[in-house]
Amino acid sequence: MLDAKKCCLVLIDVQEKLLRVMQNPDGLVKHCGILIQIAKALNIPILWCQQYPKALGLTAGPLTELLNGLSPMDKLSFSCGGAPGFAERLEALNTEAAVLCGIESHVCVFQTAMDILHQGLKVHVIADAVGSRTEENRQIGLSRMAAAGAVISSTEMFLFELLRTAEHPKFKELAALIR
Repeated sequence: MLDAKKCCLVLIDVQEKLLRVMQNPDGLVKHCGILIQIAKALNIPILWCQQYPKALGLTAGPLTELLNGLSPMDKLSFSCGGAPGFAERLEALNTEAAVLCGIESHVCVFQTAMDILHQGLKVHVIADAVGSRTEENRQIGLSRMAAAGAVISSTEMFLFELLRTAEHPKFKELAALIR
């Protein structure tokens, strides 16, 4: 089970030009936005990467607004592990698990998951907050990550796993995000 004090959220490449060719881009942005709001409310650290923004554009506006006060790590490698400073920032968090969302499931999310698993951390992939150009590639990415040991979850599962009880002080505020 995830523990808010022992995990981080990793937002991967949810950029304007990439979003245009994704399956269900509105749903992807919506779920990534909910994850960011949950992370902020529960003081979960957020690591945010962008793939070659000069060519692919910046992170989607609605997400950038939610990430106010944080800076993205730009990368050329497909894995966030290749972004300058990413591995060091992840290690400095002294976390047990990384929760991944973003695009594309079978490329950047997959390779990031493999690198983080290789570091000995647990990986949770939020299936309704990852996307690819085709549903087939999204599913293949999820299947390969699961086979490698990643936990496949959903936005709603993530929320209630962290809250554990309706008595949590943030329950009403955060449950409203998924209704």
